[in-house]
Amino acid sequence: MAANSPSVFLLTVNGQIEGANFPEYDNLYCKYCFVYGHDWAPTSGLEEGITQITCKGSQSSHRLIWNFPLETTFKSTNPSGWPQLVVSVYGPDVFGNDVVRGYGATHVPITPGQHTRTIPMFVPEPTWRLQKFTSWLLGRRPEYTDPKVVAQGEGREVTRVRSQGFVTVSFHIMTKDMKKLGYDTGPSSPANTLSATSSWSTEEQPYKM
Repeated sequence: MAANSPSVFLLTVNGQIEGANFPEYDNLYCKYCFVYGHDWAPTSGLEEGITQITCKGSQSSHRLIWNFPLETTFKSTNPSGWPQLVVSVYGPDVFGNDVVRGYGATHVPITPGQHTRTIPMFVPEPTWRLQKFTSWLLGRRPEYTDPKVVAQGEGREVTRVRSQGFVTVSFHIMTKDMKKLGYDTGPSSPANTLSATSSWSTEEQPYKM
């Protein structure tokens, strides 16, 4: 009976941080982390990481390629607090100091299968001109002490930001036991019906948020 009545469902996130478009900058790297609700917990894989430094190729003057892998699995009892991927890009300024070039976030896709997301990036801006000049002179741009604030939104209404660049991420999403817990998996069809021996589904559609 216990085997037929799971208490949690699983979400597996595979994919890669493919690259970025920052026309004004080069030699950049990307940090990532996942932000999720209290009912969620990672069971395997990495919650955060950092890519290699990459420079623009000769084929495309604006394209930076990382192809950095993502692989993690979460468990949860309900879809509230569905995981978000937070990315932050860094690179050298004119003085050789590492400074932030952009923050961005996107929800992990809720539909199993292949997905691609283009994440608009932004940077915090100084409020006053003197602050802007001082930060440039000292090589210390405004940045968040914790990049996860990008996904939370609380307190960001008082932050002045400027759009800057894009990051492209590809996802391959799989779920397990969502249907058994009673969440809407969409209309069933013979092609998408799970057999009794199936363990993972790339056809299951998680709870519609």
